[in-house]
Amino acid sequence: MKLPHAVLIIVLLVAALGGGWWYFENQRSQQNQRVTRLNFLEQQGTILLENRRWGEAAEVFQEIETLAPGSLTARDGRREIESGKAEEQTQLIGYWTGQAAAELEAGRLDEATAAAQEILRRIPGNNDAARLLDQISAARAHQSHAAKVAASRVHLEQRDWNAAIASASEILRSTPGDPDATAILADATAALQQAYSDKAEAAGLMKLALARDNGNFDQQALDWARQASTLAPEDQEIAALFEKLSSHTRTIRVPGDFETPAEAIASARDRDRVVIAAAIWKGPLIINTAIELQGAGHGETIIECVADSSSAITIGPHAGGARITGITFRHELPLTLGTDRFSVALVRGGTAIFSDCHFTQASGHGLAVIEGGTATATRCRFADNGWNGIAAIGSGTTLLASQCESVGNFEHGIESWDGAAATLVSNRCVGNTRNGIHADNGTAAATIEENQLIENREFGLVIDSAGSGRITGNTARGNLLGGFVVRAAAATLPFKANQATQNEGPGLTLEKGISPAAYADNSMTGNRGQQLLTDVNLTVTEDPPPEKPADPPRATIVTDPEAE
Repeated sequence: MKLPHAVLIIVLLVAALGGGWWYFENQRSQQNQRVTRLNFLEQQGTILLENRRWGEAAEVFQEIETLAPGSLTARDGRREIESGKAEEQTQLIGYWTGQAAAELEAGRLDEATAAAQEILRRIPGNNDAARLLDQISAARAHQSHAAKVAASRVHLEQRDWNAAIASASEILRSTPGDPDATAILADATAALQQAYSDKAEAAGLMKLALARDNGNFDQQALDWARQASTLAPEDQEIAALFEKLSSHTRTIRVPGDFETPAEAIASARDRDRVVIAAAIWKGPLIINTAIELQGAGHGETIIECVADSSSAITIGPHAGGARITGITFRHELPLTLGTDRFSVALVRGGTAIFSDCHFTQASGHGLAVIEGGTATATRCRFADNGWNGIAAIGSGTTLLASQCESVGNFEHGIESWDGAAATLVSNRCVGNTRNGIHADNGTAAATIEENQLIENREFGLVIDSAGSGRITGNTARGNLLGGFVVRAAAATLPFKANQATQNEGPGLTLEKGISPAAYADNSMTGNRGQQLLTDVNLTVTEDPPPEKPADPPRATIVTDPEAE
């Protein structure tokens, strides 16, 4: 049965109305869901931004953009993400850059490299990190170079001339013209040439001693053989000749004949030889005879005593020619400093010859020569003493030092004053707290030749006064206040062929009134101060009264206002 046409129309209208309602109702539900989702996403995005979770926040704001194209919330969120990431990146670079710079400054290069590489890991191609890596590479090269120079200096201090020459030459191959390596090479080469010369001289002395040997005691032959043995200590033939010639004198052995050096010395007579075995022996020793005191070598035979008791060895006024070889003299550590500060070795009015000995850890001077005494030191080392390495004090006192080293002493490397005479040839004074050499001899002689004066905390050489002598062929290098200082009371001494280089102050300082024309035959180059400083007022400032024999007043350079 067919529905009437009108009924069909009504049915269709009802169906259309029902479908439309369903459509609009579905659309309204979806819109509510979208709004709810957007509200949730906006809240979630805010939380993620606050917690700096940039990746998750970016996904949230991308979804917001998808749900609501052109959303201001999505745009602002993405901007905040980019700003936060940029701020974080700046903080990251700042932190790791600071860390790398701090490690670099502290010399921890591996840690500095790791910090710079951390920047590059997070931010490839970062310019700050690349710059730091370049600085670290340069510092590493400098550190390696400094280590090589230090090792070369150790060879020099240990008198291993061939090793010093080889290491310095290697440095110069990679760094041509390096001043430190150049200086080490020059010093080691000169020392090696001196060693060859010593061997040749030793051979000549041995021939003289052999020719004079008649089976009886002969002081001249014995002296030649002794000198030959100190010049060439490794030569067994010379050692055997020295032993043979010494047998004509009485030889006292410690231990053996006596249990201690003091007992042996007390029983010794002029011309006796006291041979002390390798060991640490207790002093003090007092010598008042012309004996020979022979150790097994510095560092092998050691004489020590407590610092507040006396010197480890004293040469008295009646010792007319004591000879001491191959012994280390020192004060016991820790130093207990009392009212008196003793020298570790003292020549008091007598005559002594020291060869191949070490003087160290003294509360006062390493070696002091006083009261008209005469001391000769050859190939000795004076290190880490509380005052000067060597001191010669007073009228009639004489010091002769050659081929010695005076290193790291609390005051001067070598000092003479108050009328003492000094002849100083081919010594090295390095790293002393005051000057390498200071001479204030009054009218006595000062002959200072071919010395190396290096990296002392004041000047390489200060010559205050002398009645005669000469200053020739010395090198002052790397000293803190300057190279050489000449005062008016020493201006008559010839001053020629000296070299001052790489000093932190002037190369040569002349007191007011000294003509610079007399100093033209000297080389002053590469000093940080003026190469030649003239017309200088050297004003005197008194130190507090010392507990040692009085030092001369120390000089302070003051530029003359009239000369400026």
